Amino acid sequence: MQLSEIYKLVQEDLARVESQIKSVSEVDSPGLAELSSYILAGGKGIRPALTLLSGKFCHYNLDLLLPMATAVELMHTATLVHDDAIDNSPVRRGRPTINEVWGEDKAILLGDYLFAKAGEFVASTGNLRVIKLFSQILQTISGGELDQSFDAFNLEQTRDHYLQRISSKTASLFSMATESGAILSQAPEESIEVLREYGYNLGIAFQIVDDVLDFIGTEEEMGKPVGSDLAQGTLTLPAMLLLERYPDDNPVKELFSSNDMPEGDKQERIKQAIELVCNSPIVQECYAVASDYCARACHKLGLLPDNTSRQALKDLADLVISRKR
Repeated sequence: MQLSEIYKLVQEDLARVESQIKSVSEVDSPGLAELSSYILAGGKGIRPALTLLSGKFCHYNLDLLLPMATAVELMHTATLVHDDAIDNSPVRRGRPTINEVWGEDKAILLGDYLFAKAGEFVASTGNLRVIKLFSQILQTISGGELDQSFDAFNLEQTRDHYLQRISSKTASLFSMATESGAILSQAPEESIEVLREYGYNLGIAFQIVDDVLDFIGTEEEMGKPVGSDLAQGTLTLPAMLLLERYPDDNPVKELFSSNDMPEGDKQERIKQAIELVCNSPIVQECYAVASDYCARACHKLGLLPDNTSRQALKDLADLVISRKR
């Protein structure tokens, strides 16, 4: 099943979200217009789709859900801009990053602008609960980014550390998308909690698969070089399993333990790590963990009204763990 099929129920409203996002680039400042139009092109739209689908279980009020869905996507984009600047990443979605073309200073300022714009859209809902939720998630994401920065090239990390980090950086935004959609549609508290848990667990699964694809994907598919996480000193689940399997003679251990390793040697260690992961059961083990989180995501969906949106959420969970399996 393709994303377009899953989105069919909210496709017209997703087009409205895209129009709202495009309007963010329509400002008097030529420089800001150029940067924002550059970065706001593309994206899968999974987070705004989650907001809209989650609003389908009670009172679907597009006047509230549209700005919220727009805010969720803007917030996601802002995190990408900041991530790229922090990591000095040269490529995103198959194109040079903002920091690569315009510099780190402008990338950080653009990210700040997009965060502020997202907040403006959330505030326009007039719902204090989702306004507070937006602020809380922004804090959580920022904390997760700080933790990742402090833990760069640190081998003393556990799976609990890893799960906490991806919970903060990825799952929190997924859960905000689903929880806010439920709140703004005046769903009962039980349904709000079911959808919040769905978004959280789906986000964990989504990030685990992303981390696997950083080893088994291609630059064309990923829109960035494979092995980017290792190059930036980020220890993900596949790398952790590789360290567990080969505790002594391990390219990840060598890479993380040497601060002055020549670039050519770094790339060789990354290549070795990728080959080891691809030629071991590690990929299947990671997908099994992701599948478990997708099962958790869908476990309580039966408590929601049986409609096409509920089926779409189930189909989306299936799609998340079928990417390049």
